[in-house]
Amino acid sequence: MAGVVVAKGLVKEFERVTAVAGIDFEVRAGECFGFLGPNGAGKSTTLRMIHCFLPPTAGHLEILGLAVPGQCRRIKRHLGVVPQENNIDPELKVLESLLVYARFFDLTRAEAIERAGELMAFFGLEGKENERPDNLSGGMKRRLTIARALINKPQLLLLDEPTTGLDPQARYQVWQRLFRLKEEGVTLILTTHYMEEAAQLCDRLVIMESGAILASGEPEQLVADHTGREVVIVGDGALRPDEVEAVAGNLYRDKLVLGQDLFLYTNSGPELLAALGNLGFPRLVLRPATLEDVYLRLTGKGLEE
Repeated sequence: MAGVVVAKGLVKEFERVTAVAGIDFEVRAGECFGFLGPNGAGKSTTLRMIHCFLPPTAGHLEILGLAVPGQCRRIKRHLGVVPQENNIDPELKVLESLLVYARFFDLTRAEAIERAGELMAFFGLEGKENERPDNLSGGMKRRLTIARALINKPQLLLLDEPTTGLDPQARYQVWQRLFRLKEEGVTLILTTHYMEEAAQLCDRLVIMESGAILASGEPEQLVADHTGREVVIVGDGALRPDEVEAVAGNLYRDKLVLGQDLFLYTNSGPELLAALGNLGFPRLVLRPATLEDVYLRLTGKGLEE
């Protein structure tokens, strides 16, 4: 079956800056597909091309079987878009926000009221119908922004950094709703620089840096392929890498020096930790490997840099 989104050699340039540098990817129906990377990696620019806000400079982009930019009007009727910043009209109450937005999709008032009621229940906004946005918490504003994007029952929901700025509880509440949307068959595409968010939500993802895709696949498989199951961190300001390597032998698969820390990637974490314990390092840490470690391995820097 053809992908919901298909991109081949996709490029976006702004004057002398190449924001997206010839990337290929395909999003399948019913999955959550993620673009993971730091600010400036090209994630949001890619998403804006998908929702026809920016025309590609070069390459092929197809959404729901329709070509971009030629079929953008038809494409937009089947999309829901959640921007990085909440752009709710402060003068409209919660219910009014949903009803006004519904008019862009030619819903009758009866259809709009029914759909708005369903969405307010789904996102835990019951009883807030007559509240203005300024009286809502950050988490509620975000849920309202996502609810508004769903008023037209889109086939494809695009979310740009959906939980940036939220506290952990509000972030988890948004994740719960997105899980349920995916279970109902909505295809999700999100950008994020939170590796936990990508691991929790995404069936597949690409890791981006400087407009290019560095790696792609299922989150667990990316970790297994690039780092192994665990990471041992040696840090004391005097790494003595030769001594570490002599003792560690074949217990690790790769290493990375980052600042004053030595990262050892391994499938034998406890054994490696025990071997290094005899060297007297004041700080040894063993933890599971994550997507953050994949990014570190690929770029030598963290996602927050």
